Amino acid sequence: MLFTEKTAAEKRVALRAALASGHLLRFPGAHAPIVAMEAERHGFEGIYISGAALSADLGLPDIGLTTLPEVVQRGRQIARVTSLPALIDVDTGFGEAMNAARTIQELEELGLAGCHLEDQVNPKRCGHLDNKVLVARDEMVRKIRAAVGARRDANFLIMARTDARASEGMTAAIDRARAYVDAGADAIFPEAMQDAGEFETFRKAVPVPLLANITEFGKTPLLTAKQLADIGYNIVIYPVTTLRLAMKAVRDGLAEIAATGTQTGVLDRMQTRKELYDLIRYEDYNRFDRSVFNFRI
Repeated sequence: MLFTEKTAAEKRVALRAALASGHLLRFPGAHAPIVAMEAERHGFEGIYISGAALSADLGLPDIGLTTLPEVVQRGRQIARVTSLPALIDVDTGFGEAMNAARTIQELEELGLAGCHLEDQVNPKRCGHLDNKVLVARDEMVRKIRAAVGARRDANFLIMARTDARASEGMTAAIDRARAYVDAGADAIFPEAMQDAGEFETFRKAVPVPLLANITEFGKTPLLTAKQLADIGYNIVIYPVTTLRLAMKAVRDGLAEIAATGTQTGVLDRMQTRKELYDLIRYEDYNRFDRSVFNFRI
């Protein structure tokens, strides 16, 4: 009950098999364990743990302020409650090449199925903001090699994200992606593509699994899963969608209580007690408790 029955190693094997299937894998963002549980119920293929969403959950901007312990422990809490593989955003790897290597080993031990590292300098910026600054290509290559060399489970997915499209152009972004693949990256995350044609260009140029970031209010149009599947992408993430949905509902609900002095007017927008208990398997815990404490004094 406390942990999913599927082991971390089994989830990694499942992710590798799913990537090889040719089907598009949908990974909604989960900033909390209970969100991951709900996502699994809806038939998604994996869970995405967004650095931007985790930062926002802590009341911080997405500029590299979160630390390795904060991110990996939150990743563990989210990954452990679902049988789905969890892919986590580790920004720039929390330092230089040796830090990136340690990050990979921490993530493996804590049950994650994979991660992505990006080629921005630290402090970083959100991928859909302007004026991003990138590390030199060779520096990122060294970081990827260190990360791959530190991996102990060959099925742990190491993905490289490049933010070069916005600051260096499409050709440079593709050149960087190819260099990252040569360095050992299993997959590539081309950030801030601006139209379907750019997704297609990247797909034709880079022969490894590719991730599409379909985030709201950014530079990328909200392409459908079918469009991305037809182009040949392997993973689509919706990184901050659930957080945005939740926070809009929280804001509206609090505004109602502040204005009226009661939550009566928003009850129909709430998850009920029964729905919550069903999701977190409350009755399973009750049954376990009764099976242990079944004696009489």
